[in-house]
Amino acid sequence: MAARAPMDSRFVSLDVVRGIAVMGILLMNIVAFAMPMTAYFTPIAYGGESPADIAAWATNFILSDGKMRGLFSVLFGASMLLVIQRAEAKEQSPALTHYSRMTWLLFFGAIHAYAIWHGDILMLYAVIGSIAFFFRKMETHKLVVLGLILIVAQAVLLALLAGSIWMLREAAAAPDADAEIVRQWREFAAEFGPIPPDKLAEDFARYRGDYAGILAHRLGPGFWDPIVANLTAALDTLGLMLLGMAGLKSGFLTGRWERAAYAHYARVGYLIGLPLLTALAIAITASGFEPATLFLLDFAGQVLVNPPVILAHAALILYWVKSSAGSAVMDRVAATGRAAFTNYLGTSLVCTTIFYGYGFGLYGELSRAALYLVVLGVWALMLLWSKPWLDRFRYGPLEWLWRSLARRELQPIRK
Repeated sequence: MAARAPMDSRFVSLDVVRGIAVMGILLMNIVAFAMPMTAYFTPIAYGGESPADIAAWATNFILSDGKMRGLFSVLFGASMLLVIQRAEAKEQSPALTHYSRMTWLLFFGAIHAYAIWHGDILMLYAVIGSIAFFFRKMETHKLVVLGLILIVAQAVLLALLAGSIWMLREAAAAPDADAEIVRQWREFAAEFGPIPPDKLAEDFARYRGDYAGILAHRLGPGFWDPIVANLTAALDTLGLMLLGMAGLKSGFLTGRWERAAYAHYARVGYLIGLPLLTALAIAITASGFEPATLFLLDFAGQVLVNPPVILAHAALILYWVKSSAGSAVMDRVAATGRAAFTNYLGTSLVCTTIFYGYGFGLYGELSRAALYLVVLGVWALMLLWSKPWLDRFRYGPLEWLWRSLARRELQPIRK
């Protein structure tokens, strides 16, 4: 039987996993805040090629890139279903409750993407969450199977695209290559390889400049960038949300399994996923971060190999929850997860202020390895403010605003 949620309680386990996920997302996003976007995929684009920088890239590639977003997506699916179940228990319309929330989430995501930072995932979650609603009554094992099928389908589509890129590279390298083919290859290589000096200068001028210039780019030439980026992750995001719904129904994400079961799945997930991801990282590095190889192994390869590590991360966190319930550290992490929406958008506000020209102007000034000192500082802020706030108030500031808008009336916020 599916494990249904008590209607008047919170699951600390969900809050803790969500808290670690929202903190972990910054491990990769910090590069996109602080450097040209190409550096997100390859350290040779910008940020240094020192052993420390390569090690920072490889560590994140293996442990966090795609995995923390995956955890966040899984938790979104679980939380979405939990809200629907609670609406049904109160004899409220589950469709009205859900789609009101998704509509306002899409609105917040658009503000985030165009007014704050281009790397938004909230718009994607709003759209995919609207689709996931139709699977809410599906049996647990069917959710798992369909979720995995969608993830594999995403990997296959990206692998097919990677194949066309390989053919483009070979055609451009031919002695009698057509000029248009050569131009297309060079344009692609500039997106996933060393950044040409003119493109780098243009990027620096934009993000070291004032807010008006950045906003003009987002609303002009860069308008479709967040939308196109989200489209490349649509199928696996839906798959991960369905896995999250299965995780709620089965009791896995609510901490109802035995510690030994969580330890088992953590071991199995890491034994499957970590060697494969290490092999991908070695292959990418050995290729010299060649663009076509990078696209195949980073995009298609990771989508296919990430799920075991996402499962292992979740199981390890839940093992910790079962082992150390009530610890001071866990309380702070859980509070960070309860205010994940505020922390996610707040991170963008803090980091754009640190790096962009209208703030402290550190864009492009730090090496990849040095960026993780900033990550530690932002994590400290999350952990320091979330618990004291939630000791006094029912919700985080943006959680309260989202809830009030979705329910069409101001919600009580003080305890």
